[in-house]
Amino acid sequence: MTARDRFINIFKTKIKREGADKLLEFLISSDFFTAPASARYHSAYEGGLLDHSLNVYDCLSAYLSRDYAKEKFKLSYSDETIAIVSLLHDICKVNVYKPGYRNVKNEQGKWEQVPTFEFDDKLPYGHGEKSVYMISPFMKLTREEAFAIRYHMGFSNVDDQRNVGKAFEMFPLAFALSTADMEATYYIEKEN
Repeated sequence: MTARDRFINIFKTKIKREGADKLLEFLISSDFFTAPASARYHSAYEGGLLDHSLNVYDCLSAYLSRDYAKEKFKLSYSDETIAIVSLLHDICKVNVYKPGYRNVKNEQGKWEQVPTFEFDDKLPYGHGEKSVYMISPFMKLTREEAFAIRYHMGFSNVDDQRNVGKAFEMFPLAFALSTADMEATYYIEKEN
């Protein structure tokens, strides 16, 4: 099964909310399945956004399935909620990366152009908040789902650090998603 097939299967199997079918149509018509997850860092390759989304899904599912998370922290979320927040947390990256080139020194110390991606956001609405904004016309999110997606960057979002801890305290799913996102980014998708 390809990553694309796996994503679509999880999406269709787990997400039954009104409007989900239209959201999936939007993703299929966009560059979601071919876009990178970043321009130069984690999953900075064609299809990286898809791989990253699936990695976050796997990490979040594993985190929430632990007895410790269930018993000690009383974390319990539906399969639908887990799929929504993990698979869709970065849809803000749809249609924002364009192929380009950058200059780097090769092993001989000479400059050469190498292919890369350039970030060109035509809707500069932030990161997590943009993902929430993009999902909302298609389907409703619960308050906790919206906060989880909004704050999935955790304390690395320099624009709003004072609210991150409060959001994590109020909405444990936000902390869990942020943890899954960091695990996927820093352990599974290390920069090459």
